[in-house]
Amino acid sequence: MMKHTDIWRGIDRLAAGSGYSPSGLAKQAGLDPTSFNKSKRVSPDGKPRWPSTESIAKILAVTGATMADFISLVDPDAGQPTPARKTIPLLGFAQAGKSGFFDEDGHPAGGSWKEIDFPATRTKAEKNIYALEVSGDSMEPLFRKGDLLIVAPEAKIRKGDRVVVKTRKGEVMAKELVRQSSKSVELKSLNAEYENRVLNPDEISWMARISWISQ
Repeated sequence: MMKHTDIWRGIDRLAAGSGYSPSGLAKQAGLDPTSFNKSKRVSPDGKPRWPSTESIAKILAVTGATMADFISLVDPDAGQPTPARKTIPLLGFAQAGKSGFFDEDGHPAGGSWKEIDFPATRTKAEKNIYALEVSGDSMEPLFRKGDLLIVAPEAKIRKGDRVVVKTRKGEVMAKELVRQSSKSVELKSLNAEYENRVLNPDEISWMARISWISQ
């Protein structure tokens, strides 16, 4: 029979094996970043709190792990997994609007990209991910100078997602997708001092979802 501590051990090990802290894994899965905090594992009256099956399903989805993988991590005698690592392309945000850095599908191209170490992923949505380093204040207070935006060009984009958009004129911007139709793409600025944008789809070269941020 699985114990309360066993389930939480499995979550901690899954996070570590995927290169995340427990809070980082929760955030990556679209959960409240505090969902897996130590303080959330016991209620104020001392009763154990169990993670929901929905939250476990979400962290399995983003890590690419199976339920069998998770069960093996619950075992108290299992070894601590070593995070898998890989390198991904890195480019300064200010350079992204120049020619020669992306192909027509919005994938990194050319030999001028740097590389950074990054946790390996096994999800199709994060294939071809890359990082853009923020410069300037146009994305404050959400994103600040020096932050790395991890961009997933293969990921499905939904209303409310934060995205990087490159226009056919070479302008590159990070915005929030408000609405998208066959006639227009409405984008909300992350910094209230900068204007929102409404673009015709023909004006856009490519648009990709910001998967998460490395600060």
